[in-house]
Amino acid sequence: MIPKEIKKYYNRRDVQEALLEFAKDREVVAVYQNQKFGKRPDVIKYPRDIITYVNDGAISFHATVERWLNPMSLRPGMTQKDLDELRTAWDLVIDPDVKDFEIAKIVTSVIADSLRDHGVKNFLLKYSGGKSFHIIVFFESFPEIVNSRELKKLYPDVPHKILEYLKWYTREQLKEELLSFETPIEIAERIGKKYDEIVDKNGLNPFKVVSIDLFGNRHLVRMPYSVNEKTFRISLPIEPKKLMNFTKEMAIFDKFTGVEKKFLKLPNKKDGASLLIQALDWSSKTEINVIKKMKKEAEVKEPRKKIKIPLEAFPPCMEKILNGLSDGRKRAIFVIITFLKNSGYSWEEIEKILYEWNERNNPPLRENYIRTQLRWHMRQDRVLMPPNCDHENFFKDMGVCEECNKKEGDIGYGIKNPLTYSFRKYKLMKEDKK
Repeated sequence: MIPKEIKKYYNRRDVQEALLEFAKDREVVAVYQNQKFGKRPDVIKYPRDIITYVNDGAISFHATVERWLNPMSLRPGMTQKDLDELRTAWDLVIDPDVKDFEIAKIVTSVIADSLRDHGVKNFLLKYSGGKSFHIIVFFESFPEIVNSRELKKLYPDVPHKILEYLKWYTREQLKEELLSFETPIEIAERIGKKYDEIVDKNGLNPFKVVSIDLFGNRHLVRMPYSVNEKTFRISLPIEPKKLMNFTKEMAIFDKFTGVEKKFLKLPNKKDGASLLIQALDWSSKTEINVIKKMKKEAEVKEPRKKIKIPLEAFPPCMEKILNGLSDGRKRAIFVIITFLKNSGYSWEEIEKILYEWNERNNPPLRENYIRTQLRWHMRQDRVLMPPNCDHENFFKDMGVCEECNKKEGDIGYGIKNPLTYSFRKYKLMKEDKK
């Protein structure tokens, strides 16, 4: 017998509208009190569909990560080509699986921060109704074409690469956050594992504490505002800034005050482009480097010695950047790394300069972001140059350009890149010494 409070909940108009909004173009499956799933394929299109299922004993509603031209055309045994033709979109669903609620909040917070680091501002964060949380980055955040291919047809390959990249990106930060919360022994006790099961030669392995699943075709996720069939708590959307203060009791029927207006905010900007590009680039480099490592295992080459340009020869724009910024700090990291690397500085020196520079910023960037950007640059085989002086998104937009290339007779007159200024000034400095 289905509890009365569940029937009352699903009879709410705002709940019905929220479920139907999320269900649009998705395959939807009802889950019953015995935790058995209903028939597939199926959909819900009208409020009466929801009521019918609930009257038949449904507790929860799950929907596919993918969206379809016609979900009712889905059938078992479809080829990947047929699925690709029927699919209109897919959403990136991040589902950290961990057995402890407080640890789940820490993990979800770190992942949410990593999305914001990549410029992703529009994502749905929701409580699962159990011990964890879900993060959904909607398809509309990403470019529709990637490497001349339709992104909707690159499922599940592309979301898998993004999830693996995010695991790599968050590993150190997640480890630090977990260790500041509890000791490895206490963490192991919380999640019901042995100490040896969550540590390796590098200490605590965060992904032995939490697992992030990779999804296949027609994967189902519990819908926002659906009831959890095991706990009878609501899978409630949460504002990311309120995550750490969220409690399970906030998701019970007695505390429910109504659906948040416009909870399903589909992005109107491609704010996931940077995440997608960096993930694909990281994935490509990871695969290539494994092959290269095998080929060059016994091959050791002496690095070519470069002239090291002293700080005194840096152009005015670099001096301003290195004095610390309040705007354009993330763009500045790219400028600093590429400029210093091409000026003969070692990775150790670049790292030291970056962290000292960050202390002068107002406010400083998270150290994990700097560390990750450094790693990304270290993995590059190609030589990356700093942006040209006239690049609209860098020096002028950051407010550090003094147009030292405009005035005839100035060291920088006629230059296109700040590196040229440094080499000219360094040459003059050596001549003066002679």
